[in-house]
Amino acid sequence: MRLLVALTYYHPHWTGLTKVAQRVAEGMAARGHRVTVLTSRYRPDLAAEETLGGVRVIRLPVAGRVSRGMLMPAFPWAARRLVREHDVVQIHTPMLEAPLLAALARRAGARSVVTHHGDLVMPRRPFDQTVERLVTALLRRALRQADRVVVYNRDYLEHSAFLAPFAAKCVAIWPPVAVCEPDLAASRRWRSELGLDGHRLVGFAGRFVEEKGFDFLLAAAPLLARELPDVRLVYAGERNVVYERFFERCRPLLKRAAPYLVDLGLLRDPQRLADFYALCDVFALPSRTDTLALVQVEAMLCGTPVVVSDIPGARMAVKSAEMGRLVRPRDPAALAEGLRDVLVNRARYLRPRAEIERRFDARRALDEYERALTGRDESDARATPRPARG
Repeated sequence: MRLLVALTYYHPHWTGLTKVAQRVAEGMAARGHRVTVLTSRYRPDLAAEETLGGVRVIRLPVAGRVSRGMLMPAFPWAARRLVREHDVVQIHTPMLEAPLLAALARRAGARSVVTHHGDLVMPRRPFDQTVERLVTALLRRALRQADRVVVYNRDYLEHSAFLAPFAAKCVAIWPPVAVCEPDLAASRRWRSELGLDGHRLVGFAGRFVEEKGFDFLLAAAPLLARELPDVRLVYAGERNVVYERFFERCRPLLKRAAPYLVDLGLLRDPQRLADFYALCDVFALPSRTDTLALVQVEAMLCGTPVVVSDIPGARMAVKSAEMGRLVRPRDPAALAEGLRDVLVNRARYLRPRAEIERRFDARRALDEYERALTGRDESDARATPRPARG
């Protein structure tokens, strides 16, 4: 297979979407397929072309930004040339150029597969809502032309009005999740260095954007501290996201939560990230919308139970692994109660790493991606119908 992978941000950008794209691309390269990534040169210090993990990465110059999207004037010509050189085009959405890629693939006789990382849900400001409507319309055009659409789980698919017209071409594949074994001794030392010995730690991680619901966690902190005065919130992630000023809007909540908050910044080292998960007694994911955040599975693999909003898609990891609690979404009091329960009764929610690895098997995910990309899953379905997982 000659596979062209297209997405707005690739490594070293640090998001769950980028992690999934990189793991699938490098996984296919390791299996002998020829893989090229077409993406943005979102930072001028990045190489225009290089090989990473057996994958050829081509980064196009950027002329500007529209919210989360990057404007790449050279994209149409580069995409046209590269699509002709490949058998399969994988498009990671959201991406402004998705309909162009799908159309080019169809014209060239190449197979196109969209990996849908979640419906676009923007803040309620007028400009953001305009962007949401525009990009959603573009994505709808791309999905109409795609041969296959990969979603993270059927729960999200069944509750997405956007995906409903394309359900027949959708297949559910758990995202491939990989995280180092935590160094428990190093994690204990880190806790001591932070002055957190004797405290109960609630971890949260990711970009500080509205969809992640960190404002609900900040509002829950004082409620939780009334019953557990030793609780602390430990954040690992990027605060000042350039395309969204949600961190600034949360200043009042941050001020009230300041006595309980420890900010570690963005953790790029894989071992340090695993040690962070092990450092925490519970991990919180209070998202407004989320198809299935990798961080919750990574936390479970590092021995940390999670408390997650009971919303379509995001809830499936806890439902599958039973290593945590689901709580009513957008409700700080319910979130505080769920965190208190897990902190007080933590042993009840622990599961062995091997059990989590079996449930979220990265090799099996790559097997299923390979079948979807090559079209073998459709041949299998015609021969022996079987329900999609998740």
